[in-house]
Amino acid sequence: MSKILIVEDEKNLLNALKIKLEREGYEVITASDGETALNSIREDRPDAILLDVVLPKKTGLEILEEMQNDPKFGSIPVIIISNSGRPIEIEQVKKLGVKDILVKANFTPQEVIEKLKHWAPAPARPPKNFAEDQTNQGLIFLVEDDTFLRTLLTDKLVKEGFLVEGAGGGQEALDLLEKVNPTLIILDLLMPVIDGFQVLEVIRKNDRLKNTPVLVLSNLGEQEHIDRARSLGADDYLVKAYFTLNEITQKIREIISKKYL
Repeated sequence: MSKILIVEDEKNLLNALKIKLEREGYEVITASDGETALNSIREDRPDAILLDVVLPKKTGLEILEEMQNDPKFGSIPVIIISNSGRPIEIEQVKKLGVKDILVKANFTPQEVIEKLKHWAPAPARPPKNFAEDQTNQGLIFLVEDDTFLRTLLTDKLVKEGFLVEGAGGGQEALDLLEKVNPTLIILDLLMPVIDGFQVLEVIRKNDRLKNTPVLVLSNLGEQEHIDRARSLGADDYLVKAYFTLNEITQKIREIISKKYL
């Protein structure tokens, strides 16, 4: 099994990448500052590293420089995950042996996997589901094209003990749902190209996902939309403007309790 070190101080991104990589069959080690990362490189000998540039204690560039000066670690493949992607930064890290660069605002977790597979192949492994992993509150799959709301809700759910994986659109959601077994799906309806109604229809026709609880969270409050979503198999329906994050979390727990407990 390939061992991957993720060095990232943004907790939500770190958590999302860790979940994604573990689901693909990787063993994952994490570090949120440069000093911890260097210790992990020396002690754990990862097969590849995902490395942020701006970090507490030691920067990503300092880590790369120390790795290059040590023949035992200079050959470990490193993929940079950066906030900027400025040409001067790209040139700096390339001189230090970086294999690839991803800009945070532009990449998806799946793109990270595709990059990693080239340098550290992962063994085939079936996705986890709720019944197999009782160490957390469950995996919530959040389909929401409003980035701000998706971030707020992800933060809230992670603090409440849930694992969270998300998609910003209908097609991305359907692609990712081929690889995961979520405990519950939160589904927006108003999305470009493939809307939530279409996503819900596909989910309910999928033998693996047809019984997965779906909570619709939408700006559409008309009864006709509520009735349509329920007729397509939604377990519950909340209008965004009427509910707080705490109330949404409470509803999620209610649905999960009815389904699994």
